[in-house]
Amino acid sequence: MIPVKGSHDVSEETIDIRGINSSGEGVGRLQDGSVIFIPRTVPGDEVRVAVMVRKARWSRGKLIEIVSPGADRVEPLCEYYGGCNGCALQHMTYDAQLKWKINSVEESFKRIAGMKIPVSGIQASPEEYNYRSRLTFTLLRLPNSRVIAGFHSLGSPQRIEDIKETCILGEASLIIAWKSLRECWGENARLLPAGRKLKLTLRTVQGGIVLVIRGGKGYGRLDLLIGKIPELISIWGVDSKGNRNLLAGSRRLFDQRLGSTVEVEATTFLQANRNCEVLLNDWVCDQVNPYEGMRLIDAYCGFGSYGRRMMVRGVDVVGIERDLDDDVSLAAGSCGSLRCFKGAVEEVLPKVLPADAIILNPPRIGLSPLVSSLIRDKGPCLAIYVSCDSATLARDIARIGDTYEITKVHSFDLFPQTPHTETVAVMHRKM
Repeated sequence: MIPVKGSHDVSEETIDIRGINSSGEGVGRLQDGSVIFIPRTVPGDEVRVAVMVRKARWSRGKLIEIVSPGADRVEPLCEYYGGCNGCALQHMTYDAQLKWKINSVEESFKRIAGMKIPVSGIQASPEEYNYRSRLTFTLLRLPNSRVIAGFHSLGSPQRIEDIKETCILGEASLIIAWKSLRECWGENARLLPAGRKLKLTLRTVQGGIVLVIRGGKGYGRLDLLIGKIPELISIWGVDSKGNRNLLAGSRRLFDQRLGSTVEVEATTFLQANRNCEVLLNDWVCDQVNPYEGMRLIDAYCGFGSYGRRMMVRGVDVVGIERDLDDDVSLAAGSCGSLRCFKGAVEEVLPKVLPADAIILNPPRIGLSPLVSSLIRDKGPCLAIYVSCDSATLARDIARIGDTYEITKVHSFDLFPQTPHTETVAVMHRKM
């Protein structure tokens, strides 16, 4: 028995892994028949585990030893994978990840919506690694003046796994920039704003890298970073109210997205997987079957990735985005057949209905009950729901009810090595 601070004594057992839960953890049963979740395991594994947390109906454990590996197990590529919780599936073959993600989406519909809906397939990411155009690290200044920066630790969210090299999910330019940034800020990171905890986001744009800093006080000597790191072209600070401030470098930023150059803000939401985003966008736009004069609502439109494509096909597009950047709005407005409204979908949607079609692309929390009811009662003939969380997708489709027929569900792996999946549901209103 191994005593653990703040919990009961820890016991060890040898178990078989039978499945995977929605977080990517292996699922098995203890000798008493209760369910246990074990990170970093795959179906078919026989493993020795330490039972760390016991609840009435389930337990959570820690992998101690792989007694016999399952057929889908592979050696993780990342040197930090054992302690870092930045991703959860590197120990699983990519084919197995894709099959599990399809099953996970189908299980969400069955468990949450009570629907048996087959997923037509899943689009693999063109890259399994080095695909992310955006990485966010947490920086902590310790009492001994040391600095650590990385992702939250596996099993201990309050701790940070110090990523001294880089995250191999990031694009090559991000890897170079992260190494350079760590070398430049020194042992105590005095070049960065003061404060015990900072959030550092690196993202690629046209011409270089942008650094966004959340938290801290003052400006440090960020101007020196611009000079020392050639890839770094702009540094921004975001305060507790979400206000952006240019701290050093270029104010105007541009990016290549879906074959077009668009002006973006430092915090504009863009899909992190550029190449798989193209495949997703192509597929969604093909489902619209556009015609000249068609009226389409692009809800939660971001910078207008779907609306811009539909516009050039003669569609009259109305975009809705709460966080619409002024520069993006002006650029879109000049196109003529794409009008963007800044505001909450709940407030704008009743004013722009009716329409022939709608694309819904909400954040992870999904649709509000009000938006779901608007779609149910007044929605157009065609509704396409793009979701990064199959659980909220299933919940919202259940709320919309049987006024629509789901004609197709297809997934896209924008997030290899993680449990997350982008899923699209195509729905036609019943006559």
